[in-house]
Amino acid sequence: MSCLTDMVVVTYLIESAGDPEALAYKIAHDQSTGTFVPLAGETPELKARVSARVVDIRHLSPVGIPSFPQEAGAREYRRIEADIAYPVAAVGPDLAAIMTITMGGVFSIRGFSGIRIRDIALPQSFRNAYAGPQFGTSGTRMLTGVEGRPVIGTIIKPALGLRPHETADLVRDLVDAGVDFIKDDEKLMSPAYSPLEERVKAVMPVILDHEQKTGRKVMYAFGISATDPDVMMRNHDIVANAGGNAAVINIQSVGFGGMAFLRKRSRLVLHAHRNGWDILTRHPGLGMDFKVYCKFWRLLGVDQMQINGIRAKYWEPDESFVQAFSDCTTPIFAPSDICMPVVCSGQWGGQAPETWKRTGKTLDLLYLCGGGIVSHPDGPAAGVRAVRQAWDAAAREIPLAVHANTHSELRHALETFGQLDLA
Repeated sequence: MSCLTDMVVVTYLIESAGDPEALAYKIAHDQSTGTFVPLAGETPELKARVSARVVDIRHLSPVGIPSFPQEAGAREYRRIEADIAYPVAAVGPDLAAIMTITMGGVFSIRGFSGIRIRDIALPQSFRNAYAGPQFGTSGTRMLTGVEGRPVIGTIIKPALGLRPHETADLVRDLVDAGVDFIKDDEKLMSPAYSPLEERVKAVMPVILDHEQKTGRKVMYAFGISATDPDVMMRNHDIVANAGGNAAVINIQSVGFGGMAFLRKRSRLVLHAHRNGWDILTRHPGLGMDFKVYCKFWRLLGVDQMQINGIRAKYWEPDESFVQAFSDCTTPIFAPSDICMPVVCSGQWGGQAPETWKRTGKTLDLLYLCGGGIVSHPDGPAAGVRAVRQAWDAAAREIPLAVHANTHSELRHALETFGQLDLA
């Protein structure tokens, strides 16, 4: 799909037991000029200037869906992909308007058995309307000092119930182990047992002391999300003023406005956790593809985006992860608007070879392991080394079992984790 000049072009998957083509035209009509009788002063020229129009329809294979119990057999549902163009003159370069006009009311229209937003192409007028990533992949590499391999990270889990000083003790073990990146779990924000300000006071001296000794600053992303943008900004300042350089943002929870507010003022790498995205996408005939979702958040300024991984512990199939990886790294307007893909959710060194092959043999990723590092039988330091050894083998296309013959940490990881998917 290509973008028309001064038009926002949205691709819809439309499924119906009736006429899906008629529904495509209904979307264009209802979501732009509406169905009301013309008002005084409403001219054909005005309507033409603001009206959406169907620019392409592609027929897909029909699907059979079991009918309700009281009906016999199965119905056949026809499916199409329709590209509908909306004039920027009607919506302006505003993502809230785009969401409202091209998607907000679509799911209310009668006659669909399924409708899904597959893609969106934005005109050049959007290029400078939003700040985009401030750091992205290159900034993450610069701040962590990691080149020639993935950035290796791990997670502090709230289920551990660690108090600030206990968190700092674990962080000390991890930075001494050679980890590149540590993050608060998305559920760890500012609980009573570990308030954000106290956690920052305990953790940052460990990070900074390690930097003084080694010249290398481990990136720690603190959870700063909050409903109130002013509170979130205060949390940001607590981290930044203590010498921190990254934050975890629960993007679905803080919303477009919260993210835009933060990005304009931010001094931190913004690590996006997409919890809640599954509500929008898990049903294949409803919601939106990650490609659309990712474009919005990249324009708004996320630097890193969690996207699950190969053989992840959640529902998402590997093919969806591979597509999401491509979505993060395909420019919208320019290479500067890509974000660093964060491979996560049950990862350990065992998935490195397949991740390497299926993501285009790139090392530009953050490889985030929880239990795959901290649950290594020889301790977190061995866990970090095992993951790095696995990626070294993957990039050199040496079988892990062969590489493990001369690398004990990898061998013990293979013996311990085997086919397990670890958090």
